Amino acid sequence: SYTGHKDNVWAVAWSPDGLRVASCGDNTVQVWNAGTGQRLGVFNGHTDNMRAVAWSPDGRRVASCGDNTVQVWHVDTGQHPVVSYTGHKDNVWAVAWSPDGRHIASGSGDNTVQVWDASTRQRLVSYTGHTELVYAVAWSPDGQRVASGSWDNTVQVWQAV
Repeated sequence: SYTGHKDNVWAVAWSPDGLRVASCGDNTVQVWNAGTGQRLGVFNGHTDNMRAVAWSPDGRRVASCGDNTVQVWHVDTGQHPVVSYTGHKDNVWAVAWSPDGRHIASGSGDNTVQVWDASTRQRLVSYTGHTELVYAVAWSPDGQRVASGSWDNTVQVWQAV
């Protein structure tokens, strides 16, 4: 049991190696040892509660979202943020890494899903097929498509790259 947060925890994610967990909620991302509960790092930088957290496939970075940004943190060095993406016009509710770790998909209250380069922040795709807040995003295993879920009661699958 991990008790490092001071407020609601909105999301948790296992590291790819299964040894660490990242959790977010109270304006922090906290990374901790899944076996011992020992805190390994705390990352601050969002201005509002974070809504989602996701590990990069190589387990070296964590992406978090909540306010109008997605921030990428380097877990081992504590460098934060490595990248801050500011392309959305409303709170970001969902974040997911592509299987190759090169791209990130983020879903927002601006009803869009944006796919962008995890290193350069360059937006590659802005998907506008939803009519309400986008609350969930997931990449296909081949990294070609994204499934997005929305408050418009739809899940849409579309070509991402």
